[in-house]
Amino acid sequence: MLEGLSLNLNLGEEEPAGEPEASTEPRPEIENVIIIGSGPAGWSAAIYTARANLHPLLITGNELGGQVALTTEVENYPGFPEGIDGPELAQRMRKQAEKFGTAVEVDYVTEVDVNGPPFRVKTASGKEYRSQALIVATGASPRKLNVPGEERLTGRGVSYCATCDGFFFRGKELVVVGGGDSALEEALFLTRFASRVRIVHRRDQLRAGAILQQRARANPKIEFIWNSVVTSINGHDRVESVTLQNVQTGEISELPTDGVFIYIGHLPNNELFKGKLAMDEQGYLITDKLMRTSVPGIFAAGEIQDRHFRQVATSVGQGVAAAMEAQKYLAALEMR
Repeated sequence: MLEGLSLNLNLGEEEPAGEPEASTEPRPEIENVIIIGSGPAGWSAAIYTARANLHPLLITGNELGGQVALTTEVENYPGFPEGIDGPELAQRMRKQAEKFGTAVEVDYVTEVDVNGPPFRVKTASGKEYRSQALIVATGASPRKLNVPGEERLTGRGVSYCATCDGFFFRGKELVVVGGGDSALEEALFLTRFASRVRIVHRRDQLRAGAILQQRARANPKIEFIWNSVVTSINGHDRVESVTLQNVQTGEISELPTDGVFIYIGHLPNNELFKGKLAMDEQGYLITDKLMRTSVPGIFAAGEIQDRHFRQVATSVGQGVAAAMEAQKYLAALEMR
């Protein structure tokens, strides 16, 4: 039986920061389990499979730490009442996974052959691995506006998660970009903190459900700016304003704001699995309650299969579940 997740975070004296040393031990010809992705779901799966003595291999991908590593401060993860920087949380998860025996390859998977077991995994560095089980934790990326200032000011007033960052904008004026359910849900959440929330939508009608629209229109803190798009996000070291363009008249205006929350959708990082694993209409991997995908021996956890919650805590739980089921799968495979 798997042991419980003991965080062992050493909250007293810290060792100097830096990359953990890579293991010099040769890898087996066929891995027990390969974990693809280094966000909270991936690290949690690594901790549990490592503690089950499966000697997992985790391949990080090109976004080391996942989306949490881009978050300035995480205040809603249990056990950190003072909050913790996203990059530090990701680094602590990695350190714990390696402590229990996870091998980490800072590499990017370019191809997966799902005809197995063993499954074949190829990486950008030219390496090829075979594994009896896979845990897919490649995550999802917020769809971006791709306008000047957006990337530079991400974490400095530009956010894609109200639940994560709304608390930092108490008494501030905010802009929410989008017109669907997520945009209105997050705008309503932000009214708990902000003094005013302006929703910028490129059309004159919302795509969100009727009940959400009613709630948003009835909220005295919410205003709507119709038929408009954000063409740039402005500020020196923090967001100070957005430039808007009216799509009907072409008129340009500048709107002062303290923050911009963007909700125009998420894109699951699913390129490796198109035509190989079952996906829903939005491209998220379909899993059952045990984190099993459509191919036996391949499990998925975190935002690659979670289109609803997209939180660090839920991704951790899903990673743990995937690891526990992978262990059961491998045990049954060995008996056969």
